[in-house]
Amino acid sequence: MRNFETDVQKLKYEILREVARLAFEGRLNDAYYEIPKTVVPGPKPTMRCCIYKERAVAQERVRIALGGERARGEVVTVIDIACDECPVDRYSIGQSCRGCIARRCMKVCPKGAISKGDDGRCRIDPDKCIQCGRCAKVCPYGAITENVRPCERGCKVGAISMNSQHKAEIDYDKCINCGACATQCPFGAVVDNSYMVDAIRILQQADHRGYYTVAIVAPAIASQFPGATVGKVKAALKNIGFHDVVEAALGADMVAAKESRELVEKGFLTSSCCPAFVRYIKQHVPEMAEHISHNLSPMAEIGRYLKEHSEWPIKTIFIGPCTAKKAEQTLPTVESWIDCVITFEELQAMLDAAEQPPEEQPDIPVDDASYFGRIFARSGGLTEAVAQSLKEQGLDFVADAAVCSGIDECKKALLMAKVGKLKQNFIEGMACEGGCIRGAGTINRTPKDKMSVDNYGKATKKDTIGASIDEYKTVF
Repeated sequence: MRNFETDVQKLKYEILREVARLAFEGRLNDAYYEIPKTVVPGPKPTMRCCIYKERAVAQERVRIALGGERARGEVVTVIDIACDECPVDRYSIGQSCRGCIARRCMKVCPKGAISKGDDGRCRIDPDKCIQCGRCAKVCPYGAITENVRPCERGCKVGAISMNSQHKAEIDYDKCINCGACATQCPFGAVVDNSYMVDAIRILQQADHRGYYTVAIVAPAIASQFPGATVGKVKAALKNIGFHDVVEAALGADMVAAKESRELVEKGFLTSSCCPAFVRYIKQHVPEMAEHISHNLSPMAEIGRYLKEHSEWPIKTIFIGPCTAKKAEQTLPTVESWIDCVITFEELQAMLDAAEQPPEEQPDIPVDDASYFGRIFARSGGLTEAVAQSLKEQGLDFVADAAVCSGIDECKKALLMAKVGKLKQNFIEGMACEGGCIRGAGTINRTPKDKMSVDNYGKATKKDTIGASIDEYKTVF
């Protein structure tokens, strides 16, 4: 029995698991009809007003689990029918209003939207309210409440808002695909499109079409499967059809070696490992785009190495904690190296659908990367790796990094750099607070995640970044 932080996460898992099961069985044509009834058996509703709406929402989730509206290039999307329970009015007056005679709220309202009701308490006319918030600031009782939707609160770039139908709507010119809105929505109305079915098809067609399948697994996986080592996950992945499993942390070692040299050459740099951070710069602080590292992310770097040095055709599937990686995979600089991206949530659904729980597998050795490559998964890891690489390569340069955990910290550092007031010469940007271990596609988010990743790093036999890279090049 799987444990879930919320029932929203459980519902998402159940849909993904059933889609994966039908995909493995070759019965996806039955998905729209069969899965809503399996997940919502009835006869009584358990989540919404009626069983018919529950099944309608489930059907929409099936559509998204099958790939969603990929023609529009969206990663994060809104299920309109599921978005209907959040407060419509931004400001409301509660029972704490005493009907005072000062009426500061009425005096400061620039649109005359507040009036006194028959009971003496004040009322807000939503048709006149411009949501300036002045009334809330002056109420002596704190009776005026600002009702911010969780998805809006979670989005640090102002990309999601309420439209004229009172539904959440995403501005894709601002969205960075971090998935923060999806993790915050308590009704599961904001979700990320899944390419899990693509991954299953790649596995199923491998032998027929004559290519080799490789899973590239992000180091944050060390904190995701309680009771299972990364070696056990590797065994489970091989059981569902992967020919090999490689650590994305090896790509991180490669990136650290290159990025340290680029930092020395340019003198100032912003990291390129987090696709949501890179997209944030390009969309919100474009003046700083010239300083983004020209290196690929660890995912793309190891994917490129595998494909360029293999004697046979390879299909690569990245498995990680990040929804933004799904958008990164479509970039012209990446799509040749990575064929598909799925999250840890989707991996769990696939393994359970195939009846290959990681905790029940043998422990296969996993030793591709160094400690420094593996700790890329948490905030500060990239900085430690760059400093180590400078030392190993004998480069006379000190990396003075602004380690930014979350978009708010990234925003501050970038704006300071933009006006020439940032003292540091390197910005390590992670869109998710804490780093990849807090990604929107993770199964678990616990206080022990950082420790799990650090312990995973310490378990490697590779003493240096250079040793990790050199040894892999000799055996592949």
